[in-house]
Amino acid sequence: MKVNCRSRKSWRQVCVRPKEQQLLQTQLLTIQDYGYPWLMFPMFFCTNNYLKSEIVRASHFHEREYRFSTRAPWKYSFQPAFVGTHDLVEHRKLHFQARGFKYQKMSSPVMGKTENNVAVKDYSQELPLSNCYETAMEALSSLITRQKRGTPSSIIPKYGKLDRMQMYLKILDLEEHIAELKIIHVAGTKGKGSTCSFCEAILRECGFRTGLFTSPHLIDVRERFRIDGLDISEDKFLLYFWDCWNRLKEQVTEDLPMPPLFQFLTVLAFKIFVCEQVDVAIIEVGLGGTNDSTNVIKEPVVCGITPLGMDHTEVLGDTLGQIASHKAGIFKPQIPAFTVHQLSEAMDVLHEKANELAVPLKVVEPLDERKLEGLKLSLSGDHQYTNAGLAVSLCKCWLQRTRNWEKIFQNDNEEANMPKAFLRGLATARLSGRAQVVYDSSSNCHSSLELAENSSGDLIFYLDGAHSPESIEVCAKWFSSAVQESKQLPKLLSSFHDVEITKEVWANGYIQSERGSTAESNKISKKILLFNCMEVRDPQILLPRLVSTCASSGTYFSKAIFVPSMSTYNKVTSGNSAIPSGISNRDLSWQFSLQRLWEKIIHGIEGDVLDKGSKLDSAETLPPHEFLYEDASHCSPADGILACSSVISSLPLTIKWLRDCVRENPTLRVQVLVTGSLHLVGDVLKLLKR
Repeated sequence: MKVNCRSRKSWRQVCVRPKEQQLLQTQLLTIQDYGYPWLMFPMFFCTNNYLKSEIVRASHFHEREYRFSTRAPWKYSFQPAFVGTHDLVEHRKLHFQARGFKYQKMSSPVMGKTENNVAVKDYSQELPLSNCYETAMEALSSLITRQKRGTPSSIIPKYGKLDRMQMYLKILDLEEHIAELKIIHVAGTKGKGSTCSFCEAILRECGFRTGLFTSPHLIDVRERFRIDGLDISEDKFLLYFWDCWNRLKEQVTEDLPMPPLFQFLTVLAFKIFVCEQVDVAIIEVGLGGTNDSTNVIKEPVVCGITPLGMDHTEVLGDTLGQIASHKAGIFKPQIPAFTVHQLSEAMDVLHEKANELAVPLKVVEPLDERKLEGLKLSLSGDHQYTNAGLAVSLCKCWLQRTRNWEKIFQNDNEEANMPKAFLRGLATARLSGRAQVVYDSSSNCHSSLELAENSSGDLIFYLDGAHSPESIEVCAKWFSSAVQESKQLPKLLSSFHDVEITKEVWANGYIQSERGSTAESNKISKKILLFNCMEVRDPQILLPRLVSTCASSGTYFSKAIFVPSMSTYNKVTSGNSAIPSGISNRDLSWQFSLQRLWEKIIHGIEGDVLDKGSKLDSAETLPPHEFLYEDASHCSPADGILACSSVISSLPLTIKWLRDCVRENPTLRVQVLVTGSLHLVGDVLKLLKR
């Protein structure tokens, strides 16, 4: 076995299965021959019934050779999950029993220290078990606060938010190591996740070990933490999660409680990236900038500000200038920053903040499509050229400031040509739930594609979590363009089930499929809006802008369906969590208010003609299939009966109803735009994946 002796990056902490231990130990002997010290790591293996702690000698190898180390190695120690004294065990036992967790007695190896000072403890404790990963989700759920955004707390904490974050980092011994992560810090209203995903893919293609922290997650919380382009594994997540949880829990006081959910996840991200020894960490701001949990980053390599707009006004202020001021809060003295073209009110504030801190702020042009040399951006929509242009500038600056640009691209003409690694990154970056198209083949019960074309209609989901006025307009333009393109060209669509027409399996588990356009050209297209938004949003701005932008491109909705999300704001779930089935006593007043607004928009009704007394369709029963087949032109508000929309009380019922409709009518092609909420988009993806 050939080992790259030049790179310390051969050493990683990994979660391995027991059957792999013998092979790893054999590899380790080979490595010792090259003069490397051996390492030991406390590991956890999760089965359906228990957690088992092991001490494993392990090495980690990657496909790429990480030639350019950006920092020196450092020593650290951490405890395995649920380590502590007998008194602490009893305290935790009561704590978890109060939350309904189960316990099981188990033992593990003796305590010791390895040659590299990694702490290994002997513990024989009772561990909370029901399902190890779901137990972690329940623990995370306990950190969700019930306080609404923008509502002042009735209790004034002794320490400010960022002060508490610093204290949490100190407890976990992470303070001094954050600067070694070589961070790219990105804030903004729209495009933060896309820009960060482009950055991650570009630098990974350049040969660096990458860490990416984004929010929110759509299906599983592990989506927020990517290592080398992949969601962190369950084993590693549990290892780092319980280590952070236990050590913070030990230090809880009245003045320093457990961190709320996003603060904990931010701390966990730093823990993961430090322990995984990434070369670069790309960190997306959660909300705002100045007071965001991620703003404990003191010395990023470079900062970025994506397009700004009106969002989270209850927290950030109700003017673009106030919002820009919060976003610019991530600027650090003399650290380079990049932004895109903004409205003058926002741009003036960004320049003012940059001047105060002597920040060299540059405005980036959208990426010129010609520089892609015939390749396509992996993320759809014209707006992605703006995000891609920003990502290219951020990555180039990062490479230059870490003194890696010349090492990698010494023979490239950096002004004339885009480096090949950059092109590969721009063409392969991924981000679920943003301008994503999913072909639902489960509505097709036949194994033969030819038979299926003649026996069932098509059900295609267009998913975008737009929830601000600016992003909903971008979403509408993308949807209009996507449905019009599908009329002429075979469309590459992602499918969860139809393996027979598979062309390529993506790293994130989606399947890219190609369908011909011959049969599709004969189908009757129905464009459906599936919508929900949080009550803090303003649907009186979102829905009219969505309708008018689509109409300006010749795209019109046949029907609209308003449905509550499955996700609740008081529970963290995983991809395997049970889908709630109970819908009794569900308050649908918000969905009915959205429906009334929709009918006013469609029929051009002013004022309160459609009041709460209008005969809206009941959500008690599903609408008949004929409801979907009718055009919007056939529905009118005569007699107060509103037939252009429907409220359905359950998202799973809605998906099933849509599938039944296309099965019943082979000539139908239903194109469903799912938007208004990332929670709704995530719930739909979860159902389609099932």
